[in-house]
Amino acid sequence: MLLTLIRRYSRPYLPYIIAVIVLQLASTIAALYLPSLNAQIIDEGVSRGDTDFIWRTGGVMLLVAFVQVATAIAGVYFGSKTAMAVGRDIRRGVFRKVTSFSAKDVNVFGAPTLITRGTNDVQQVQMLVLMGLNFMVSTPIMCVGGIIMALREDLSLSWLVWVSVPVLVAVVGYLVVRLMPLFRSMQDKIDRINAVLREQIIGIRVVRAFVREPYETKRFGAANEDLTQVSLKIGALFVLMFPAIGMILHLSTAAVLWFGGQRVDSGEMQVGALTAFLQYLLQILIAVMMGTFMAMMIPRASVCADRIGEVLDVEPSIHDPKQPITPERLEGVVEYRNVSFAYPGAEEPVLSNISFTARPGQTTAIIGSTGSGKTSLLSLLPRLYDIADGDVLLDGVSVNQLDRSEITKRVAMVPQRPYLFSGTIEYNLRFGKTEATDDELWEALRVAQGEDFVREKKKGLDSRISQGGTNVSGGQRQRLCIARALVTKPKVYLFDDSFSALDVATDARLRSALKETTADATVIIVAQRISTITEADQILVLDNGRIVDRGTHEELLETSPTYQEIVESQLSVEEMA
Repeated sequence: MLLTLIRRYSRPYLPYIIAVIVLQLASTIAALYLPSLNAQIIDEGVSRGDTDFIWRTGGVMLLVAFVQVATAIAGVYFGSKTAMAVGRDIRRGVFRKVTSFSAKDVNVFGAPTLITRGTNDVQQVQMLVLMGLNFMVSTPIMCVGGIIMALREDLSLSWLVWVSVPVLVAVVGYLVVRLMPLFRSMQDKIDRINAVLREQIIGIRVVRAFVREPYETKRFGAANEDLTQVSLKIGALFVLMFPAIGMILHLSTAAVLWFGGQRVDSGEMQVGALTAFLQYLLQILIAVMMGTFMAMMIPRASVCADRIGEVLDVEPSIHDPKQPITPERLEGVVEYRNVSFAYPGAEEPVLSNISFTARPGQTTAIIGSTGSGKTSLLSLLPRLYDIADGDVLLDGVSVNQLDRSEITKRVAMVPQRPYLFSGTIEYNLRFGKTEATDDELWEALRVAQGEDFVREKKKGLDSRISQGGTNVSGGQRQRLCIARALVTKPKVYLFDDSFSALDVATDARLRSALKETTADATVIIVAQRISTITEADQILVLDNGRIVDRGTHEELLETSPTYQEIVESQLSVEEMA
């Protein structure tokens, strides 16, 4: 998967990669040529006292060194540029894939691991690409070229190369094999610590309300300790690796000096050749060591690439039809036909055989006990989930045959948990309609009963909103979310218990203002409060995922025991009358 991922995202940057290869090749050849020139200066210039030869050959060495430095810098520049671009494109690919997921797909992975895969995992692959482009060409050429050049200097000492290099490769290979499972475990531990941390940050108010800080501290400490232990095991292997490599390098240097010195003493080898051989051997071992760093990064990057590939290879459970149908009319007629729905892995369906029609100019209210399927029923129209059986139609066309952008134009939903994005109030209100004017924003705020508190802010529409809207009250957050839906001016409004945080007076004013704004639109309201839905044109009473009664408020008071029970739990006898 690692090679497939890199190949897929590096293809647009092939010219840069070719430039890196050429530059690294030039830099490596120059580096291999320098020890030979140094040997010539020692053996032919210094030993003979030929100053002209020393200056002439030294000038060539300076030129070669300059070429090596220049090509190395340019190679690193283009390599870094390519690696960063590849990382950017992979992150963008992961983000686009995740944003195409349905709620079901997100739940399969979980938010914490998706965050880790889109950040830390991509970072590991990006670093491997960076190291690969910087050392992929130079390392093998340096190793092979160093062996050839060393043999040119003295064939009798070649056995030192054939001994030291395999030993170094064997030591590194053993440690890399040990590291592979630990890196996979490490990524899982990072997922776990992200999950615990994210949960604690989101639920900090609940934690403090129940004084659970000590328990949550222990829970985070356990996850942190697991990650620490895996990191220590990886660190222990690294601690072994570097001394082992250093020992092999020093032993090889000592062996060259010992056996080479004997050959120099016997006149079978010149001092310059011995110096060059030692430098070539060190170049070979350094090249192997750089290959070692690459090898150390490959296991972790491979694990991360597999995790990224799992996300990229997922086919979203909800996708646009190949040949979408555009409804002939734009009215906002919503029809549920024998709809059944069950969440993945659930033993029982949450909705069974649901049928009703909601028309423009009418308000349809849905009420029922907790867990009766009210939110699930609303979520099927904007295709947050796909139905199991039956059909949901919008203006006579099944939502499964509509492009999601077409659904968005016609349907606006205010979710049960209002959410605002970090930015300004203006940015949040224009989320569904970027071209909306300021007058349209203020009109939506007026209807949503949010105009007063926005005007009281010093910057008005330019006032900052923190992530999730945590710097405004629950009621203000709910009214801003309602205003955001009103700005889009859809044909169908879905209010999922969107008035629960409002006081009775504000609720009444808001519903009164909504009547005029939504006079020609279809309105479907999920509510817990009876006072919110008494004037609805039809009320659907849900119980265990089924519609047990339907009618107006007055009709249900006379015919529906379930509705009567809900009313009696909220209103006094006088209020009912």
